[in-house]
Amino acid sequence: MRIAVISDTHDRLPSKVTAAIAEADEIWHLGDVCLPSIIDTLQMLGPKIRVVRGNCDECAAWPLTLDFQLAGHRFHLEHIPSRIAPAGSDFFLHGHTHVPRDETIGGVRFLNPGCITRPNRGAPASCAWLRLDAKSGVEWELVRV
Repeated sequence: MRIAVISDTHDRLPSKVTAAIAEADEIWHLGDVCLPSIIDTLQMLGPKIRVVRGNCDECAAWPLTLDFQLAGHRFHLEHIPSRIAPAGSDFFLHGHTHVPRDETIGGVRFLNPGCITRPNRGAPASCAWLRLDAKSGVEWELVRV
C-alpha cells in the first residue's frame, strides 16, 4: 500500500504535487489545509483521503486527531505533535513544524512530511510516501517538491 502524506499546504497545492500523488492508495493530509477546496481537489483524484484539522483550519468537520489500524500497524494522526504518543500507537504522524521528521521515541515512530509550500529552518519543500508491505514492513520516503 502506498500512502501519500502531505501537510501544511496553507491554501496552495502545486499541480506537480497533485500529479505525483494521484497514484496513491490513500492520501493523508496532516492539517493546515486552510482552503477546504484543496481537500475537494484531492478527493477528485480518487484515493481515500484522511485529514486532520490544523491550527489554521476552520473546518469543524475535520477531526483534530485520527486513530486507526492499517496493515497491522496502529496510526495516530494529529497536526500539532505532543511529546508523548497516545498509548497503543506505533506511528505518530504530524505536521505543524514545516520540518521533516523521522524519529523513534519510546518505541513510537514520529513522522512529519515537512511542508510543500513554506518549509522552515532550512528544510526543503517536501511531502512523503509511506509504504506498508507485509514483506518489507514500513518504509518512509521524503520527497523534495
